[in-house]
Amino acid sequence: MTIRLQQVLDHPTLSVADPVIRAAAGTAARTQLRWIHSSEILDIAPLLDGGELLLTGGEALAHASEERQVMYIRQLAERGVAALAIETGIALPSLPSAMVSAAEASGLPLIELRKVVPFVGVMQAINSTLVSESVSQLRRADEASHAMAVELAHGGSLDRILAVLAGIINAEVTLTSLTGATLASATPGTADDDIAASAPANQEPARLIQIDVPVRGILAAQLMLRVPAHEDENLARTAGKRSIDILALAMLQRMSPGLREVAGAALIRAIDSGSQPWRLQQLASAAGIPASEPLIAVVVRSDTSQQLRTSVEQLLARAAHSHATYVDNAELLAVAGLGGDAPDENRQSIMAGLLELPAMARTLAAVGPLVAGISDAPWSLSEAKLTLELAASREQFRSDAGGHGPVIDAEAFAVERLAVQSLDPYQRRNFVRQQLGVLLDHDAHRNSRLLDTLATWLDCGCNTAQAARELHLERQSMHQRLRRIFELCGGDPRETGRLAALHLAARLAGLV
Repeated sequence: MTIRLQQVLDHPTLSVADPVIRAAAGTAARTQLRWIHSSEILDIAPLLDGGELLLTGGEALAHASEERQVMYIRQLAERGVAALAIETGIALPSLPSAMVSAAEASGLPLIELRKVVPFVGVMQAINSTLVSESVSQLRRADEASHAMAVELAHGGSLDRILAVLAGIINAEVTLTSLTGATLASATPGTADDDIAASAPANQEPARLIQIDVPVRGILAAQLMLRVPAHEDENLARTAGKRSIDILALAMLQRMSPGLREVAGAALIRAIDSGSQPWRLQQLASAAGIPASEPLIAVVVRSDTSQQLRTSVEQLLARAAHSHATYVDNAELLAVAGLGGDAPDENRQSIMAGLLELPAMARTLAAVGPLVAGISDAPWSLSEAKLTLELAASREQFRSDAGGHGPVIDAEAFAVERLAVQSLDPYQRRNFVRQQLGVLLDHDAHRNSRLLDTLATWLDCGCNTAQAARELHLERQSMHQRLRRIFELCGGDPRETGRLAALHLAARLAGLV
């Protein structure tokens, strides 16, 4: 018997907290629970396994920014957490509207606990019931994995192996590659038709469960389980995870071209560690990347890098001649061979494609400089990583300038990259003071933003109208600011020969 969220909310240990569902209330009656867990850590999502009711006090959330609160909700939803219950009180008088909206949009039931209850007591009372249910699910999941292993031993196809799993969990099962291509699929057999026919006429949408399938330690595919609302999704999740090793072995036996993906991941690790050119050339050949092909490195930083990898792989398959990717914690690393015809155009296409990825709203990426071949890939990668650090410094310094967007071109930071690698901090600071000291002192004493104005104007090629638009100023206000800047800097730099020096100093000001 599965345990639903509404049953837990009605349990005596939790009902005394006066719980009220603030978001996704329509799913509470059918939401199944696998476990109850409590944590005050905002970065808890990667440590959860899906299907949990998460209990948390409001203090950590009360001190978090609105952006972090929304990210917290989204990360839990993406992880497959069943529901989130937050205790309100002195620290957090009510649930922030942004969190409620994010939970509603994500379909994550969000519960407000309006009275204090001991979370330990709730977990002890309810998890004991969930444990007995988990034992039953584990037994059936082991039966499923054993039956799949028998099918594999008898030479069954991937479709037939998946059919065993589909029949036991009574759900549609699909195995896809990282690029989204279907490798195999199965639906419940005719023996289960009577069960399906007994489902309510107004059938709720199926719940999608995604499980990563690594081969030799490298993510190679995803198992997609579409579980009908009336079926046990906890059994499906448990059986799906129990089947990973069988599916990995089946893929190795029937889809041997996995060597290229393994070599690609090894190549990225070697590039990141700065291996010798001969080693990079050796791995590039095995990964299908010509050693002398023009290429770029890409760095993507996100809390959902593993999930984002499929979208990046699909983009590179379209826009690049060859590619390889690797995920290391919250960082996705990639190299893309651009062919010999129009590598600069292909590079721009990749940048435009990254901007169009839906998950980039919560992600930051940098595209490294174009290099002649795999031997120079470590430089392109290191410059892309440096660009992300420099972009963060500039963003903090130039808070009025509107930001740089989620995808950053390393070439736009060529001056900063050269400066931080060629000049020590004292030299950079001294140069900035020599060129802009009067302006810096004026901003410090008057609490003004004239240096931001000058930097934006110079970045716009001294185009006053464009700079005004970027700074959201009226043109008259922009002209007044520029007149004051010119007075402080000794005249219009276009007429003094100091234009290049002032521009360099303005760009380095955020790095000192």
